[in-house]
Amino acid sequence: MAADNPRGAMFRVIVPNQHSRVTNVELFFDLVFVFAVTQVSHTLLHHFTPLGAVHVTMLFLAVWWVWVYTAWVTNWLNPELTPVRILLFAMMLGGLMLSTTIPTAFEGRGLWFAIAYATMQVGRTAFWMFATPRHRTAVRHNAIRILVWLCISAVFWILGGFAHDEARLWFWIVALTIEYISPAARFWVPRLGFSSVEAWAVEGGHMAERCSLFVIIALGEAVVVNGATFAELEWTADNILAFVSALVGSIAMWWIYFHKGAEAGSEWISKSTESGRLARLAYTYLHLPIVAGIILTAVSDELVLKHPSGHSDVRTIVSTIGGPLVFLVGTILFKHSIRGFLQLSHGIGIILLAVLWWFAADLSPLWLSVATSAIMVVVAVWESVSLGSKDEKAEAH
Repeated sequence: MAADNPRGAMFRVIVPNQHSRVTNVELFFDLVFVFAVTQVSHTLLHHFTPLGAVHVTMLFLAVWWVWVYTAWVTNWLNPELTPVRILLFAMMLGGLMLSTTIPTAFEGRGLWFAIAYATMQVGRTAFWMFATPRHRTAVRHNAIRILVWLCISAVFWILGGFAHDEARLWFWIVALTIEYISPAARFWVPRLGFSSVEAWAVEGGHMAERCSLFVIIALGEAVVVNGATFAELEWTADNILAFVSALVGSIAMWWIYFHKGAEAGSEWISKSTESGRLARLAYTYLHLPIVAGIILTAVSDELVLKHPSGHSDVRTIVSTIGGPLVFLVGTILFKHSIRGFLQLSHGIGIILLAVLWWFAADLSPLWLSVATSAIMVVVAVWESVSLGSKDEKAEAH
């Protein structure tokens, strides 16, 4: 930190009982991932087959992982310093290359995708390692551990880039598996051993805000796509209602995540003595299904807007019900990790969506969308009322 390191380490100055704000350059960096999320949703829309879903899931996992690792690093480094800003600008360039190759990552541009991804992961971590003063031994060893794991996974990313078809898929599955199990394995490497919980301490408010902003990115992308699609259509009663239903569904998702959950998560992680452990579970892993659910719902919204009438096909059913379902599963687990109990409203919402699946084929895409949006509104209202009553009782006592 600048306060205790006159040699000019590039770490944030952490002030007790005060959140580190998200900087403008971090927000600027996030703009690249608005494009990435759009590319992921459009790729799924045009490759909505079992194999296409596997491909898109892997690409989404890669996009999320490179973003969340950067959020961790900028939780420690100070983005207001010029070298860190230059790092983020370089990451933006890599992110744009990564995003533009998403639609053809399993076709002609797989090597470019692999190079962009591996370079971002390895390059950012190497920068963090060299930016860490030698007297901060635990942090420096942490950076070395992570760099070792990412270098190993990079080999499989590049091998997959050179391979074709099924071989590429399996190389990239190995690469993602290495990266996703590494935090759970505490980045064990020979001689250095496991990383300690203390070395993973984060500024909780900043981490919570960063992940909340990614949720906003996903919701914002859905709203923009809905608006753009609706603007190109001939306005009829059906597609107007479909547009309203999509917007109401997005608002309900925002309410479910932000009204109580995001603030509670920020407060809890800020007070936790094991902020690193909580950030790894609640924000690194459990935000994955939350964002994935929003992206899947955005695919559904576009399908319903373009074809609101007739019987719902498999693509429409899977995306229209599956999106909110995955979102609620992620949200209930996220809130359980910070509150210690499962939210009844979310559990009922999951059950209602599962029941709706049985009747989905008999409904038109429009009414299926209306039904799922109504369920999400019920969940949002139920949670608000129940938690509001608990707050009133707590204040009374």
